[in-house]
Amino acid sequence: MPTIAILGTFDTKGIEHAFIADRIRARGFQTLLIHAGSLNEPTITPDISSSEVAAAGSPEWQSILARQDRGECVSLMAKGAATWIESLATSGRIQGIISLGGGGGTAICTAAMRALPIGFPKLMVSTLASGNTEPYVGTKDIVMMPAIADVAGINRLTRVIFENAAGAICGMVEAAEARRDSPTSDKPLVVASMFGNTTTCVMEAKRLLEDAGYEVLIFAATGNGGKTMESLIESGMVSGVLDITTTEWADELCGGVLTAGPHRLEAAAKAGVPAIITPGCLDMVNFGEPASVPNRYQGRTFYQHNDQVTLMRTTPDECRQLGHIIAEKINHYSAPVTVLIPQKAISVISAEGKAFHDPEADQALFASLRQTLKPEILLQELPVEINDPAFAKACVEALLANMESFRTNSTSRLES
Repeated sequence: MPTIAILGTFDTKGIEHAFIADRIRARGFQTLLIHAGSLNEPTITPDISSSEVAAAGSPEWQSILARQDRGECVSLMAKGAATWIESLATSGRIQGIISLGGGGGTAICTAAMRALPIGFPKLMVSTLASGNTEPYVGTKDIVMMPAIADVAGINRLTRVIFENAAGAICGMVEAAEARRDSPTSDKPLVVASMFGNTTTCVMEAKRLLEDAGYEVLIFAATGNGGKTMESLIESGMVSGVLDITTTEWADELCGGVLTAGPHRLEAAAKAGVPAIITPGCLDMVNFGEPASVPNRYQGRTFYQHNDQVTLMRTTPDECRQLGHIIAEKINHYSAPVTVLIPQKAISVISAEGKAFHDPEADQALFASLRQTLKPEILLQELPVEINDPAFAKACVEALLANMESFRTNSTSRLES
C-alpha cells in the first residue's frame, strides 16, 4: 500500500496533522510522520524527528537552533525537509505528501515539495493559499488548498477542510499509482514555447513533430510558463526543445511583466538536451493597461493587444543587447543546437505594414546573434515570416536532425 508523508510543524500543529494522518490511514494508506518544527517538543510522535530534519539542513544545525532566531530556523528546516523528502521519494519510500501550515509551516513544507518532480502528488493546506502563491509553488504542481480558518484545532470548519484534504491527497496518489501501472505514452517528449504571435508556427511544428512520433508539450511564454518549461527540461524527461518564443528575455531586459528571470534558456545547457532557438517575439515587451507602463518609456511605440495588455516595441539598442544575451546562453549548450532566424518578421505584428515593423531593430538583433554565437553553432536564416509554414518545417527538421545526431553520438560513446 502506498505511503503518504505527513510533513509539518508538530510542535504547534501536531493535533491537526494527527487528524489528517488518521483520515489517510482510514482510507487504507500508510503514513510517515515528519516533524519540521523547531520551537518545542512535538505534541505527537513523529517517525522522523526535527533533529534529523535539521541535521540534513546544515552541519551547524545545533548552533542555529540554539539561537532560536525564527527566520534562521525556518530556513534551516526548509533545507533539511527538502533533502529528506527528495531522498524518501527517490528511494520509493513515499508516494505522496501533505502538510498543514501557517506562514512558517507553508514556507518549510512547500520548499520540500518543490524538491519533488512534477507529477508527484503534493498538497499544502495553508492560510496563505488565497493570496500570491508563486513564492511557494514556484514551477511545481503543488496543490494549495485554502485553510479558510487558522490551522488551530479541530472544529466544525477545519474538520471539513482537513477531511477533504485527506481525501484529495489519497485520490492523487491513487491516480499516480494507476498512471505508473498503465503509462499513457511512451513517445519521446518535446517541449515548445508559444505566444499568441507565434501560435501558427508552433502549432504547425507540433503537427509535424507528432507525425514524426513525438509528444509535444507547449508552454505559454508568460514568465511562469518559461520557468516551468525550464524546470521540466532540467528534470531529464525531455528529448528535445523547440524554443520558438524567447520573448520573456525582452521582459527581463526592459522590466516587463512576463519575465521568466535571468536563467531562462539555461536548462537545455545544464541537461544536455538538443534544441532549436529562434528570436520569436523579441520585438515586444509586455505591460498591463496603458497606465502601468513606466514613465521612462514615454514616446515609445506601443500596441494595445487588449484592455489589460500593452505591448512596447523593442529598440535597436535593446535588440542588440537581446541578441548578445541569448547567444551567450546558447554558447554554453553541449548537445546539438540550431538557431533559426525568420528574416521577414519575428512576430505577427513585426511583419511589413504592421505596428511593430522595424527593420533596423530586427537587423540589430540578427547581427548581434551572428557576432556573438560561437562559429560551431549552426545558424540558419530564412527569407520568411515566423508564422510561415516553411519556417515551422525548417525548425522541425533542424530539431529532428539534432536529436538524431545526439542519439547517434550517445550510442557511440556507450559502445566505445
